[in-house]
Amino acid sequence: MKTNAKIKPTLRTDDAAFEYALRLGDDALILGQRLSAWCGHAPSLEVDLGLSSLALDLVGQATFWLELAARTDARGRDADTLAFRRDLHDFHNCLLVEQPNGDFAQTLARQFLFSNYQLLFLEALKGSSDKAMADIAAKCVGDVAYHVDFARDWMIRLGDSSCVSHQRLVKSLDFMNHFVDELFIMDEVDEALLADGISICKASLRDEYDQRIAAVLTEASLTPPRAHRSVILGRKGHDSEHVALLLHDMQIPPHESDPRW
Repeated sequence: MKTNAKIKPTLRTDDAAFEYALRLGDDALILGQRLSAWCGHAPSLEVDLGLSSLALDLVGQATFWLELAARTDARGRDADTLAFRRDLHDFHNCLLVEQPNGDFAQTLARQFLFSNYQLLFLEALKGSSDKAMADIAAKCVGDVAYHVDFARDWMIRLGDSSCVSHQRLVKSLDFMNHFVDELFIMDEVDEALLADGISICKASLRDEYDQRIAAVLTEASLTPPRAHRSVILGRKGHDSEHVALLLHDMQIPPHESDPRW
């Protein structure tokens, strides 16, 4: 018996497409909510405005993806219901985006690592055979290119700045790097759509991603993150206290008469 035989996807295309769009919406929604918490609390007006702009972009992206997911939701939920009326276990965002803001260095490290991945992902997804997915990717890629530039600029400014700023950024990158490997893992949802050209091979993005990260770190006089143990549980739904606290602020209290709950 051959042990290396390729397992055929068992998910229906509609179910996989729903989950795929839901994950992308959750990534953007959770990170947008995280960044919005800086409004009025950032270390400078420049940073405050910049992070608020990023947060608004991400919430807009989440709207696109969750509206797409709603089209194939077997339970007939709309985008608002998917965003604000799901239980903790039903959120399938990657773990990186839900990590606490911490200080500005920690928020920046999270944004830098995710935005560089997101830009590569969306650039590839513009070639999806699913026109709706390709169109959303094309709409979002310009905003994410700005996110990458914003993060790169501040990485260099802090990396080449005082010893304290430099050390905080190094520590934050080491922590956030635990959650990067999850971004590139292909599972049954990705594989179910890949054969039809709907999804993309995320693993194929890793080399270019690593090169882009390394180039900025070199320019910022920062050492690469240390070797780490990967944490990769987010896509299956999880019991994260981070998301639980976010949902407490995000969600609409249910009403007995509301059939959507």
